[in-house]
Amino acid sequence: MPSLPDMTTPNLSELAGKALAESGHVTVPAPDAGQEQFSEWLQRMGDNALILGHRASEWCGHAPALEEDIALANQALDLIGQCQLWLGLAAEVEAKGGDADRLAYLRDAGAFRNLLLVELPNGDFGMTLMRQFLFDAFHHTLLLALKTSSDSRVADIAAKAEKEVAYHLERSADLVIRLGDGTAESHNRMQAALTKLWSYTGEMFADDAVDQAMADAGIAPLPSTLKAAWEKTVTAVLDEATLVPPASAWQHGITGSGGGKKGVHTEHLGYILAEMQFLQRAYPGARW
Repeated sequence: MPSLPDMTTPNLSELAGKALAESGHVTVPAPDAGQEQFSEWLQRMGDNALILGHRASEWCGHAPALEEDIALANQALDLIGQCQLWLGLAAEVEAKGGDADRLAYLRDAGAFRNLLLVELPNGDFGMTLMRQFLFDAFHHTLLLALKTSSDSRVADIAAKAEKEVAYHLERSADLVIRLGDGTAESHNRMQAALTKLWSYTGEMFADDAVDQAMADAGIAPLPSTLKAAWEKTVTAVLDEATLVPPASAWQHGITGSGGGKKGVHTEHLGYILAEMQFLQRAYPGARW
């Protein structure tokens, strides 16, 4: 899909690339990473794409305008396609005879490793767009870094996905600006969405043992090293949208044993999986 003709949104791909370079992230030459931790990290990547793709697909036939309906459906397809690549590689690394379908359809909620942010309900259109933008800014920054991964398979998937996510970021940023700096009603809805979702952004940058193993192996950067680039991108867009993030907010999923990356989810993921996995669980191994 061609990029939107946009005269107001900053060049976010360029901005994210510069911010990432300025953050001081250096690719680490890598010893072999533990395969179990590698598979876990790949599942995090795949689960984020799968669950957010499912959420975006829920707007199909319900979006406020035909153009948005089609755009969200296309984004959902992009994300689910990326999920298939990440989970396919996770199954290969796991070496238990499974595949991407088994990981997507036959795991229970506690085995999923997606961020809490992506499983939250769609809410109104403003909530959906703000969630998409906050994740897109993180996702694009991460994929840029992964293009130099020490694992060529990861680098190849990232190179493909980055092109798609660059468009996702351009589109979501453009709409956040248009609605944030739009009518009083649209501004208030976007501000309310930002205020509510901000407390779920900290989990994106929380490092744990799996992240450290991937960084030590040169496979992926530590999430914390991406925060400066994300903040630079997000701040530029929010300033233009006349939206203000909370000065401080308690962050979900970054203390103790909680958080989606550790398999501790909100109740919302269970409802997603009940719908998404029903057919495969009712008719195991069904093909069409």
